[in-house]
Amino acid sequence: MTAVRILYNLAFPFVLLALLPGFLFRMLKRGKYRHKFGQRFAIYSPRVRQKLSRGGWTWVHAVSVGEVLIALKLIREMKNRDPQLPVVLSTTTSTGFALASREQGDNFETIYNPIDFFWTARRAVRLIRPRRLILVEAEVWPNLTAEAKAQGATLALVNARLSRRSESRYLMIRPLASAIFNQLDLLCVQEPADAKRWESLGVDAGKILCTGSIKFDDQGEDSRVRRNFRQTLAELGVGESAPVILAGSTHSGEERLIGEIVIGLKKDFPSIFYLVVPRHAERWREVREQLDRLGLRVTLRNGEQRVLENPDTLLVNTTGELRDWFDQATLVFVGKSLTAHGGQNPAEAVAAGKAVVFGPNMENFSSLAAQLVREGGASQVADATELEQKFRELLFHPERRAELAANAAKCLEAHRGATARTCRALEEFESLRGYYRTSHDVTERARAARGK
Repeated sequence: MTAVRILYNLAFPFVLLALLPGFLFRMLKRGKYRHKFGQRFAIYSPRVRQKLSRGGWTWVHAVSVGEVLIALKLIREMKNRDPQLPVVLSTTTSTGFALASREQGDNFETIYNPIDFFWTARRAVRLIRPRRLILVEAEVWPNLTAEAKAQGATLALVNARLSRRSESRYLMIRPLASAIFNQLDLLCVQEPADAKRWESLGVDAGKILCTGSIKFDDQGEDSRVRRNFRQTLAELGVGESAPVILAGSTHSGEERLIGEIVIGLKKDFPSIFYLVVPRHAERWREVREQLDRLGLRVTLRNGEQRVLENPDTLLVNTTGELRDWFDQATLVFVGKSLTAHGGQNPAEAVAAGKAVVFGPNMENFSSLAAQLVREGGASQVADATELEQKFRELLFHPERRAELAANAAKCLEAHRGATARTCRALEEFESLRGYYRTSHDVTERARAARGK
């Protein structure tokens, strides 16, 4: 691993420099880039530094809002088992930070993840002295993991996912990828297909457990009260029987395309209402301008510049609310699947019991998307024309919507209890003294558990 890490640290500054213009553009566009900027270099305020210096933390890292929601669900389950468990939750984005910060307490602290220079990772790890480092989904940073390992922490990747596209990229550098990922003591993967992909990269099969997806686990549902937005829609003049098209986690171009579809559906469904939740809320000005040009009457979630009378579109320009808006939808379109690649996670819409439609590009969730389509739990379309046809069909036939939702619920059944299973897997690494077992022992125990 030493040689791999040397190569990584030689290449990382150049890669970061190449990516810097795009990174800075996104930071400026999204705003709040100055917020606790020093933390990205492991520079903390006296209050945070004093709190973190207690050491012995369980450090959970989640890159953005979606991963933070998974992390919070896992943390709540861990704290149900051990209320005094000290947890640091790190994230990369300002939106993820804002969501995680709602959980602050004596045994909980939110920080920005340090940029993965060896000296920033070392400074953070030596201050926090984590007993374990839990990474969510795909965030394996070589310097952070190496420094945590050197401090004696156990390393786990939970809710791990690896798309075919990512697998093919990693296979091009398989020796490097294998060395990095084999630092992990445990990988809790979502699907058997994910386990095979990790094994193809040279990860020891004994470290891999299929625990299901925490995101899909309704038994591990977080304790937040779900907000009922029915009254909000009623105040906008949206009747109980009005069909609501929700476009969730959309990317550039998708809001306009679906807006055009909604306009085309108005002839048959005059009361139809368009609810759009962009993946990045800071894009709201761009999105509103596009929808205004279509002739849609757009109102904003935060109340600024609201259309005073009879809006037909609500643009949600706030964060952390998508899960609760699903309850108000008749049909849900999963974003980043039509005009962009990768796709967003369909799980929350499915868990809400909604009929789900997505485009051809669902690479990031290929296993779940394929299962949903195969078992009649979701509809996949090739383009905007086919999307309009599918919307029209499902709006005319409520029994087909109900059938999609029922079949999708069956697809998620295997993931029930995933949060608790993941916690139990993590607990396997604890010794009687509260520290964690050696990598060899962890591997043996994981292999034994996998064989049960």
